[in-house]
Amino acid sequence: MSLNMKVEHMMNYHTFEIPTTIKHGIGAIEHIGEEVKALGSDKVLLVTDPGIYDAGVVNPVIEHLEKSGVDVVVFNKVEPNPPVRLVSEGSKVYAEEGCNGLVAVGGGSSMDTAKAIGVEATHEGTVLDYEAAEGKKPLENRIPPLTTIPTTAGTGSEVTQWAVITDEDREFKFNTGGPLIAAHLTIIDPKLHVSMPPHVTAMTGVDALAHAIECYTMKFAQPITDSVALTAMEYAATYIRRAYADGEDLEARYGMAQAAMLAGLSYGSESAGAAHAMSQTLGGIIPVAHGQAVAAMMGPVMEFNWKGNPEKFARMAQAFGINTFNMTTEEAARAAVNWMYELVEDLDIPSLEEQGVPADQLERFAKEAMNDPQTVGNPRDLTVRDYEWIYKRCFGQVDKKV
Repeated sequence: MSLNMKVEHMMNYHTFEIPTTIKHGIGAIEHIGEEVKALGSDKVLLVTDPGIYDAGVVNPVIEHLEKSGVDVVVFNKVEPNPPVRLVSEGSKVYAEEGCNGLVAVGGGSSMDTAKAIGVEATHEGTVLDYEAAEGKKPLENRIPPLTTIPTTAGTGSEVTQWAVITDEDREFKFNTGGPLIAAHLTIIDPKLHVSMPPHVTAMTGVDALAHAIECYTMKFAQPITDSVALTAMEYAATYIRRAYADGEDLEARYGMAQAAMLAGLSYGSESAGAAHAMSQTLGGIIPVAHGQAVAAMMGPVMEFNWKGNPEKFARMAQAFGINTFNMTTEEAARAAVNWMYELVEDLDIPSLEEQGVPADQLERFAKEAMNDPQTVGNPRDLTVRDYEWIYKRCFGQVDKKV
């Protein structure tokens, strides 16, 4: 892309909205009851997954809600890569129980499910009718009051304006969203993050970094997204290894929670890039964990992308803590790529092959990624062959170039 075209992208008509109130701190969850009541809800559907529910992570949330006089209906059936049928089941419970608010506790799957339930609670038809695609209906109504309580530091869904839902019939993950779907409030309490096992800390943490990296380098970047993305990278680079090594390190947990939230804000109302296009389409076909797939892809994607914006990749190297004083721009950009490869190794992220992704379907995966809308935002132009190269790099079928 020429300099003039880059400037044109940067100067295009942009928007940045933050519909979500952000409240955070150690022990912040104690205020959940009064906060939910202030939003006008006295009976909420609490959306979570069975693992978190069985582990008792949601118990303090329920306790503080009920103590404030808020009735709680538990919907603890959330699955990874939440499908349309799950959303339909949840919205049916929401209506039958007469709920007037939503609380999501967990990772991105729980928060996205709650958002999508909110769409069905306030619109005709199903969430499929509001897929963010040409020819589909845009959202018309604000979802019911939604409070998000992340227990992982990764997706940033607590503040994003998107829900990612799986259409099992098409083997396809789609987005629905805009400011009308965003949570009304998020409460970020690092005490709820200490139960995360190391491998979850690792994959969600790299996912948060991926959001920041892709949104910082995307063609739709703007000054405010640059600001929060860089800060997210600095926090994550400082704390991710500590959080992985010592789950009880509250300072590290707090830092990673902030990194995930800031990286979520860096999405703004726009797009990301190749890693998320690849992971999102892959997750519609193969039951892989989103964060883990993104983490395995980040090195190869950055290796392909750095030429598209070497100045920003060089600036990222500084955010990662690399001393770039005696480096050229290109050397610093390559150093950022290698830093990501080293991080993924340090955090024992399994390869795509180890995650169960078959190497004999790379052509199909590449074609699907090319159709994902996030391809448009990638800093370097992409073709199906480029996606094939990135996938082959993930499988070690082509040599490293940095």
